[in-house]
Formats: sequence, C-alpha cells, structure tokens
Amino acid sequence: MASNGTENGEFEFASPNGLAKISTKAAPREVCKDDTTAPVKAQNVEELHALQKKKASAPSTPQNPSTPRSGTPRTYMSEEDRQKQQLQSISASLASLTRESGPQVIKGDPSRKRSPPKSVGPPRLDMSDSALKFTHVLYNLSPAELYEQAIKFEKGSYITSTGALATLSGAKTGRSPKDKRVVKEETSKDDLWWGKGSPNIEMDEETFLVNRERAVDYLNSLEKVFVNDQFLNWDVENRIKVRIISARAYHSLFMHNMCIRPTPEELEDFGTPDFTIYNAGQFPCNRYTHYMTSSTSIDVNLKRKEMVILGTQYAGEMKKGLFSVMHYLMPKRGILSLHSGCNMGKEGDVALFFGLSGTGKTTLSTDENRYLIGDDEHGWSENGVSNIEGGCYAKCIDLSKEKEPEIWNAIKFGTVLENVVFEEHYRDVDYMDKSVTENTRAAYPIEFIPNAKIPCVGPHPKNVILLACDAFGVLPPVSKLTMAQTMYHFISGYTALIAGTVDGIKEPTATFSACFGAAFIMLHPTKYAAMLADKMKRHGATAWLVNTGWSGGSYGVGKRMKLEYTRKIINAIHDGSLLNAQFEETPIFNLAVPTRVKGVPTEVLHPENSWSDKKLYNETLKKLAGLFQKNFEVYADYKVGNDSKLTKEILAAGPQLPNTF
Repeated sequence: MASNGTENGEFEFASPNGLAKISTKAAPREVCKDDTTAPVKAQNVEELHALQKKKASAPSTPQNPSTPRSGTPRTYMSEEDRQKQQLQSISASLASLTRESGPQVIKGDPSRKRSPPKSVGPPRLDMSDSALKFTHVLYNLSPAELYEQAIKFEKGSYITSTGALATLSGAKTGRSPKDKRVVKEETSKDDLWWGKGSPNIEMDEETFLVNRERAVDYLNSLEKVFVNDQFLNWDVENRIKVRIISARAYHSLFMHNMCIRPTPEELEDFGTPDFTIYNAGQFPCNRYTHYMTSSTSIDVNLKRKEMVILGTQYAGEMKKGLFSVMHYLMPKRGILSLHSGCNMGKEGDVALFFGLSGTGKTTLSTDENRYLIGDDEHGWSENGVSNIEGGCYAKCIDLSKEKEPEIWNAIKFGTVLENVVFEEHYRDVDYMDKSVTENTRAAYPIEFIPNAKIPCVGPHPKNVILLACDAFGVLPPVSKLTMAQTMYHFISGYTALIAGTVDGIKEPTATFSACFGAAFIMLHPTKYAAMLADKMKRHGATAWLVNTGWSGGSYGVGKRMKLEYTRKIINAIHDGSLLNAQFEETPIFNLAVPTRVKGVPTEVLHPENSWSDKKLYNETLKKLAGLFQKNFEVYADYKVGNDSKLTKEILAAGPQLPNTF
C-alpha cells in the first residue's frame, strides 16, 4: 500500500486494489511502554562483581559461492595501501565536528612502542592534542583476540566452564527506551511516527551534535578503540554496511556475533559505511543538555546516518538501535521489516513467528525438524524473506538442556553471556540465579545452531503465526484469521503479564505492543500492517492466532497450555492439515476455531468448554475484549466518509461487544 504524509501531520495510506484509505492524525507525544529492566542490586562496582561469582574461534560466516559480486573488477592494491585506506576511513569517522581530522589511528598492540612522527609542523588552529595523539584501532578482531582483550583489561570478564565469555553490562541490564531520542529533521520527520504510543521521542540536530561531540571526544581520548565493519541483511541486494566504534572488547564481540561477518574479500571492498554507531556508553551524557532526562542517552540521526550511545553499557542498545534504523530504511525500499522468528521446512515452506516476551517465539521457531532462518529480525522483500542479523540473542533465565537443547549447546567458545552468575571455582553457570538481573542473555553466531540455514534466506512465507500468552485463559489455542483480523491483531500485538510479576498485581494484566515490537518501529503501525496484508495477499500466506497461555481458567485457576499441544498445533499448520479442517466461530472475538486437531483434546480447542464456571468465563472474555478496544482507540482515529471503508473493516475485525458499533 502507498502512503503519503500531509502538511498537518496526518498519514494516508491506500491499497492499490482501490480500497479506501486509512488516515491517522498526530497525537500529543506520549512515551511508549518502558520495558527497561530494573538496575542491578549493587551500590558500587565491587558489589556488582561480587554478585557475579558464587562461592561453594568462533567460526566465521561461511561464504555463499552463489553470492553475486559487484561486477566491478577489483583494482590491485598493496596491503600497505589497503590498510592506509582503512585507517583513513576510520579516522574520518572519529573526526570531531570542530576539527578537520580525527586522531592518528594505527593498528596493533597499544603496548608496542611507536616512533614519533618524522616531522612536526607548527600548531594548527583546527587541531588539538587529541588529533596529535595515536589511537590504536583494534579492527575486526577475531573472537580469540577479543577474549584476550576482555580478560586482560575488563574487570568482570571471565571464561565459563563451557568456554563462553561471561561479562557484566554495568548498572543498566536492559534497554532504556525513555532515554532514546530520534532527531526530527527535514529528510525523515514527515515519514516517522510521532506522538502517543510512539517510541520516537524527538530531539533537535544541535543537541544530537552536542552528544556526538561528547562521545567522539571520549573515544578519541582512549588509548585504543574497537572497530567492527559488518553487514545487516542476508539479502545481498539490500544489505547495509555498518561500522561500530566502541571502547569495550565485550561490545565488539557482541556485535561480531550479532551482525553478518564479512569475508576477507568483502572487507577489502567495504569502503564507507552506510551507518555508524559511536558507543561511548561508559561516559555519561550531560544531564543539563536540552532533551536529556538522565545520564543515559541513545540518539539516532537518520540524516547523518549515525547513532550515539552515552551512559549505558547494555549491548542490546546497539542491536535494537540498528533494528530501528532498518525499520525505517527497509520499507522505503518496499521491504517489510519484521520483529519475528522464522524457520523453513524440508519442502521449503517458510513460517514467520510473531510474539512478545514469554509467548514462546524463540522456542517454537527453533525446531530441530526445520531449518532456522533467524530468531528475531527479518525482512520480507520481492525475493522472499531474509534474516537481518548474523546471530541470536537468547534469554537465559531458567535455561535448561532438556527444554532448549539448541540454545544450551550454543553457549560455548565465542558466545557472550551477559550478567549471569556462576560458581567461582568450576565456573558452572547457574541460569536460575537472578542476583544480577532476570534479563540474562546469550549472544552467539547463528551457525552455532546446528540446523541454521546458511545463507539465512528463504522463499515467501506460507504461514504467519501470531503468538499470544493469554493469562486470562479465554483465547482459543489456535484460530485462523481473516486478512482484516490479521491486521487488527498485528497492530494490537497482545500478550498478558501474569499475577505476581509486579507487586500488588492480583490478576492477569494485558499488555499491547504494536507490530509485536512497538519499541523499535519508526513508521506508524498501520503502515507495517498494510504492507503485511499486501504481501500476504500476493504470495498466498495464511495467518493464525496461537495462544500459548492458560486454559480452563485464568492464571491461578487454570493451567498453562501444554507445550506438547502447542507443538502439535504448530506442526498441523506447517504440514497444511489444519488449513483443511472444519471451523466454528467463537463469540465476541469472532475467531475461526478448528473442530479437531490431531493430538489435542477437543475441550481444549474451545476455551469455554474447559472452564467450570461458565459465567466467569463470559465476564472474563468481555473484559479482555474491552481492553483490546481501549488499546485500539489510538489507531481508530479515521476520517468519516468514503475513505473510511478499510479502517472500518479492521475495526470490525476486532472483538465486538454489544452496542459497541
């Protein structure tokens, strides 16, 4: 579907099939839901390290021989000239805005003595001591080299019993969405989503440059910096070149794992990056700078193609910052960017898995009987689907070999383990321990998963699976969605938090995240939904809503849906048998539920049959429907008239309470 920004901040998007337009008006700014994890339970660095211990080379990405090369013949260049060209590019990236040049960057060991320059000219007004000094560039180091740097110079870095590098992210153990800023500038402001529910909190260009200068000056003051030149997107025709400049070996290894690793030949031809990250997370922003609300600031400038990180060492900010950038760049190329898992069957059938935390997205997309294309970020283009990343970022809390063997076995040499607790002598990790944080993570290259598909691309999806962990216990375990229902539930992005996760909560709490990733999207949610519907129509994909939550009652009364049942449902979707089933419609949500699924009890398929208190079931169903309707109000602001047909269809696809419409 096409979209246009109007002068008054409205967005209109219409279907090429002549359907009516959707129009959404800009609303007063309101920050999206803050999903920051609580800071670590430590008052100082020594206490933080004490929590970590309990007393009592990674393979490079295989080269695809069929990968097309740029038809330009490679010009011969000596190794000396090639390195000189690389260093000039890096020096340009580190140049201050008030000086013409960056530091004199050189490769090698900082402890190695260097002879001074042969001649020193008179002082120049555009230079400072930081431009005269040597800054050692540790460029695209191997995992083994990064291990050495982390162990030698970063307190809190250890090798665990399985060979993974355990490290600490400091006081911040999760993302800080309230501290994320996007520059409101002329090239992108009319395209971006601003206002209520949006993750895009604006800042001006001047403030961005103040923070950029602070980050660059900090990096220039260091004796050494780590530089990664890597790719995003396995679709070679649409990949993005990214440069990450950081101060910690941990951050360099993390991005080595999460981005796509270039071959030596690709690195020689890398040239100027399309986007650059300045990670000065050990240094705070100036709290008195305009737009700052804390000592942390994560700033994105789409015009300058740069991102600045100050005041947080949590590595996930880099990963998700780049994902936000891809959420802006890819749709402009007609590619739908998706926060989803993706796998492929032996017959080439591709499935997308959408779901918020705790819905089973990673568990269900990582299937030993299917090829893993990716666990988190994808693009859907005219070529099919492609993984945006080169690695996986898995939650580790309560990880066990029995439940998730693929992830368990991937935690080996080359993997980064964040904020885990381990036994001091043998270095065995206790994945049940939440002393540092509940948000413990493992970052590893995707080829650490045995059945990963390399290269990480596939044909057009056959099935789109929306996962919800419904702790209210009223949604059916599986239902087939119409196109309008798909758009409604995709925009809603529903799951539920269980009682007990927050003090004072006595019952399930609904949570909604637009497009199943509101914190990362850049455009209005309905734009992504319209693109999804268009691609599903053109390529014949079917959408399913799968509830992995409770059955027989809400949390505290009913029981969590058996993983065995969910897997049988997913398998029936994959093999096509569920598509041919007979369906019955549920009340209020009007969902098409299959009458039978092999291996799943019939009473489980219809939630009302598994509730002993039918009156309570109906009350709970209506309550959840009301929460859906209230959440969707922010997207329901449409023009009355002939252009409101498509919007009305989407609204009508949601739950319908008596006298609502």
